[in-house]
Amino acid sequence: MLSDLAEQQLQAHARAAPGRHAASACLVLDAVAGIGFAAGLAGAVAALAAQQPPWGWLALLVLAAGLRGLLGRKAALSGQQAALAVKRSWRARLVQAALGGAAGTAAARRQDTAGGEAGPARLVSLAAEEIEALEAWVARFLPARQAATLAPLLVLAAVAIASPVTAAILAATLLPFIVLMAFAGRASAAESHRQLAALARLSGLLADRVRALPVVLAMRAEGRERARLATAAEDVAQRTLRVLRLAFLSSAVLEFFAALCVALVAVYCGFGLLGLLPFPAPERFALGPAFFVLALAPEFYLPMRRLAAAYHDRQAAQAAAERLLACESAATPALKSAAAASFQSPPSLCFQNVSLSHGDTPAVLQKLSFDLPAGQSLALMGPSGSGKTTVLRALLGLAQVREGSILLNGLPLAAAGSLAACAVWIGQQPLIVPGTLRENLLLAAPEASAQALAEAIERSGLQAMLAGRPLGLDTLLDARGGGLSGGERRRLALARALLKPGAWLWLLDEPTAHLDAEAEAALVDTLARACEGRTTLIATHSERLAACAHRVLRLGTMA
Repeated sequence: MLSDLAEQQLQAHARAAPGRHAASACLVLDAVAGIGFAAGLAGAVAALAAQQPPWGWLALLVLAAGLRGLLGRKAALSGQQAALAVKRSWRARLVQAALGGAAGTAAARRQDTAGGEAGPARLVSLAAEEIEALEAWVARFLPARQAATLAPLLVLAAVAIASPVTAAILAATLLPFIVLMAFAGRASAAESHRQLAALARLSGLLADRVRALPVVLAMRAEGRERARLATAAEDVAQRTLRVLRLAFLSSAVLEFFAALCVALVAVYCGFGLLGLLPFPAPERFALGPAFFVLALAPEFYLPMRRLAAAYHDRQAAQAAAERLLACESAATPALKSAAAASFQSPPSLCFQNVSLSHGDTPAVLQKLSFDLPAGQSLALMGPSGSGKTTVLRALLGLAQVREGSILLNGLPLAAAGSLAACAVWIGQQPLIVPGTLRENLLLAAPEASAQALAEAIERSGLQAMLAGRPLGLDTLLDARGGGLSGGERRRLALARALLKPGAWLWLLDEPTAHLDAEAEAALVDTLARACEGRTTLIATHSERLAACAHRVLRLGTMA
């Protein structure tokens, strides 16, 4: 079952995390320090009652109290260190799944079709809320669970030495507590799954609507989308309240048995000291031992208190792990071949009766066939909606091949593997990241030499743009590429493509769209020279750009 696999994966990540066992050890040692604290307190009270100096016992009490503070701090720091390592590991796996192609995105989309958010929004939710849910599980629950198996036994052994009957009372109150906590835990697990799913839907829906905000405003759909967000938020609130009710119930069960335990011990010790027990006492009472077991009674339930307080963290982490694994499992085929594709020269490309679609939508393009020899270019032309961009996306695994086959160097695309390492994409809106021009140029080739960078700048025609900026390559850009014209952004993308090593397959998606005639003519000449010797697919409306290709294929609008 997926829940069992999720638990195994969580345990495997936790075992490899540094600091996890240190946190558990600190909590066990805290129980030992608690025994010392109780001994110091009981010894001081007994010494004062006997009119003897209590300084040695008080020193033990202060030392134990200070040690408990240090151990608590060390346990928290070690738990946070282990949690950070686990979150980094899961985020690395999520990024790998996201980069594995359409499978990862499709998996994310399928998980939350009810929420209406797209794959990227779902991945944002996974990387934020759901991976963060693992932190408390590693930092608090795992150390508390390990400590809860050993620390109560240490306390029980210390109590048994002073008073075997009191130890029997403590053990007797533990069994019904465990049974009731098991029932509460099962109910909490189901509610946690539902609460986390609702939170993921809300996060994805919000991210998707923020991204589509201009469209929402243009369609005057603010009221409808506000109502949808409010409904999703209310669903999260209601499910969160149900989880809290169960958490309060389990806490009430714990506190009831802890209070019952302390009360029974107090009554037994009090009546035993006064000699008023209604049955013959199997042991003799003295003030010191009686006070010692009374002080240790709350310590017996302290590890279970910690475990109960963190029990909801386990349910949330398991639910998050199940959703992460579902996304990864759907992306597995793409991940296995992610690094398989590698070419030492331009590949040949062949489409054989290919029908393409986006997910479960009707086919966008049907029965497409063409051959593109290695190192040549093909321009795809046709009206909007004819499927030009879909052909390019199919090569990257971002469109579904319904029928037919795509061959690279005679091999099926699935066997060739991911083309991310050997392909470049130049579109209307090139990626710009906040940083310098140099950093943006070196995105695909961080180790490129200064000479290679200078050659790419020259071949892409960026010299004029750099000459007009005092800082040159150190000019800062924002995420929108502010200060760059449309032609300059595309030349930047072209220079980046020229720098990418092993990029023998070029995919150009309307690279000259929305440029004036002069800028288009200049960019077309530059693109034509840059594409020489590379297998190139060009989706375009521009007759001028299409004229530079070796062949032109015109696509009709699908009915």
